[in-house]
Amino acid sequence: MKENYFLRCRECGKKYPNQPQSYCEECFSPLEVSYDYDTLRHSVTREAVSHRAFNMWRYAEFLPLPQGYASSQPIGGTPLVKSRKLSERLGVNHLYFKNDAVDYPTLSFKDRVVATALAAAHRFGFKTIGCSSTGNLANAVAAQGAQHGFDTCVFIPADLEPAKILNTAVYGSRVIRINGNYDHVNRLCTQIADKFRWGLVNVNLRPYYAEGSKTHGYEIAEQLGWELPDNVVVPMAGGSLIGKIAKAFCELAHLGWVEPKRVKFFGAQATGCSPITDGVKRNLSRFEPQKPNTIARSLAIGNPADGPFALRLIRESGGWAEDISDPEIIDSIRLLAECEGIFAETAGGVTTGVAAKLIEQGRISRDETTVVSITGNGLKTTDAIAADFPASEAIAPRLDAFEALLHDQRKDAVQA
Repeated sequence: MKENYFLRCRECGKKYPNQPQSYCEECFSPLEVSYDYDTLRHSVTREAVSHRAFNMWRYAEFLPLPQGYASSQPIGGTPLVKSRKLSERLGVNHLYFKNDAVDYPTLSFKDRVVATALAAAHRFGFKTIGCSSTGNLANAVAAQGAQHGFDTCVFIPADLEPAKILNTAVYGSRVIRINGNYDHVNRLCTQIADKFRWGLVNVNLRPYYAEGSKTHGYEIAEQLGWELPDNVVVPMAGGSLIGKIAKAFCELAHLGWVEPKRVKFFGAQATGCSPITDGVKRNLSRFEPQKPNTIARSLAIGNPADGPFALRLIRESGGWAEDISDPEIIDSIRLLAECEGIFAETAGGVTTGVAAKLIEQGRISRDETTVVSITGNGLKTTDAIAADFPASEAIAPRLDAFEALLHDQRKDAVQA
């Protein structure tokens, strides 16, 4: 059976066969996976998909998977949570959170992209896999690499959150800490991919890796009853996710599975690393790289590979980009947890805080359907908020001690 996908340059359109390559040899622009949509339109139906298990593999025909590839890992299939308390507080009617903070196996959306990257790694015969990472990707590569029997080696900035380092090392992966930021780490990984026959998921396997993000978008549309939202608020690090959600929506409309609709895309960054947001606000033709300085380390990429495409998408969709400070990130993590029971990492604080800011600015209207992407779990970044939650004083195991505590708490509340 002939494969229905191939590589194509995002700028000049040159086609390439399926191989571990991420850039065009003609214009040096990034490659992405393209599909034979006419074949897809006749080979799978929306009804057939709806009868499959609810995880990312229900959309297998729209992913770059080798013939006969089947995964038993139930990745994806995360909740779309309709907001109640927070939507009321912000004054909007149709606010949702796509909660990839509970994704399997490592509690971030990166599990999706690693799944498609490792399918390609199997195809190309790699024995060792790895990545450059700000944390979540390293977790996902280490966990799924262990599941698939790969030798794994991940490269991270030395100042990464301790929980994320532990959540990588526990799977038996080699962890290489680099004295530098993510951009230094990624440059080194590009050199390693050229010299060693290793499958680095976000370097030489990047076109296949990035396609996993589309399933985040497919699920949003399906969970809204096969309708597209009016707005999507997406965190931006390398800038890939926002574009792949847009690609997913376009594919569904092209196949006739949803009614075509103009969706506004809103990018969210931390002020301490906001090259794409800065480019949008200043109407730059190309963003200016920045040196990261933020607690949102998962978004701390100062020279994002897909930044130019994110800039273009945001503008063409009629959306916008915003950023918030580190104190605002912490406040937004607490707000989301207290209102919706979702404990997000710092990137989730960014998207929540930016969504609130966009609503306040009037860029997101009261009666529009808005989806906010939550991409990682708060258990990974507890150090960012630990100082806000000091341990309470222990009391004696007696009723009178408890009643005294209640009295003091009520007194403090009245005084406050």
